[in-house]
Amino acid sequence: MPCWTRGCPSVRGASAVFRLLRNEPFAAVGGLIYAVVALVALLAPLIAPYNPREILRTGRRVARYMPVSAEYWLGTTSSGRDVLSQVIYGTRAALLVGLTAAVAVVAIGTVLGLLSGYLGGWVDKAVTRGADVVLGLPFLPSMLVVAALTRPGTAVIIGSVALLLWPNTARVIRAQVLSLRERAWVDAARMTGCSSTRIMFVHILPQVLPLAALYGSVAIGWAILAEASASFLGFGDPETVSWGVMLQEAYANQALSRGAWNWFTPPGVAIVLMVMAGFLISRGSEKLLFPKLAEQ
Repeated sequence: MPCWTRGCPSVRGASAVFRLLRNEPFAAVGGLIYAVVALVALLAPLIAPYNPREILRTGRRVARYMPVSAEYWLGTTSSGRDVLSQVIYGTRAALLVGLTAAVAVVAIGTVLGLLSGYLGGWVDKAVTRGADVVLGLPFLPSMLVVAALTRPGTAVIIGSVALLLWPNTARVIRAQVLSLRERAWVDAARMTGCSSTRIMFVHILPQVLPLAALYGSVAIGWAILAEASASFLGFGDPETVSWGVMLQEAYANQALSRGAWNWFTPPGVAIVLMVMAGFLISRGSEKLLFPKLAEQ
């Protein structure tokens, strides 16, 4: 039966989100950036003026390095492709990489953090030692090594980000679980015969999901930045229209020395906004997740 009462968990959750957006301008701005990017990605075929791979022409000549104009709002590239259309379609690659990698980071980190914090013993030692090893690896060089040893592409970037960023989430979730497992309601669940698996994934998991989601928002920005870096260095998927590939092509064609700022500035600004959005959401969510910080 539908729940319309104020006591419904879904209503309480929605109310908490609306309060956060109303009272925390940082989180509201970050959420707005993500919402706009998601809307642009969804409507890309409708709002993009041209096909991002179409070679445009002016008469019989290829429309190379066209300046900003009413016909080409952000000009064109060295190969005659519309910059605005590429930026718009680049939101799809950004969301694919960002959301997929964030879900993978949160899933791996949350599960390992739960197991480590609740079970303890050799499981805790194995997870913490593994996290220490991964945290000791330089992020970008390690990702590039993985891409070089395998087949460069979007899937490799997503997998590399998930394997290199899970320790941060796992360590925070572990610390939270260490506190939660000593609560009276966990003891009551044990006394009623609940298994460890049920206690972890039914009783404790909902308590740590908001914290995991917070780290997921940060992972979105890291994943997009990683994809842009890998693509810029030639380890991305050249068949994908992405902001990183746009920057790599602009650099290879010496767009800066030619003064073609309209080519490399838009994808750079888009990457900065996406990374900043994750930071703003995490910054704005601190008071909700850590109320004691607001009192200091």
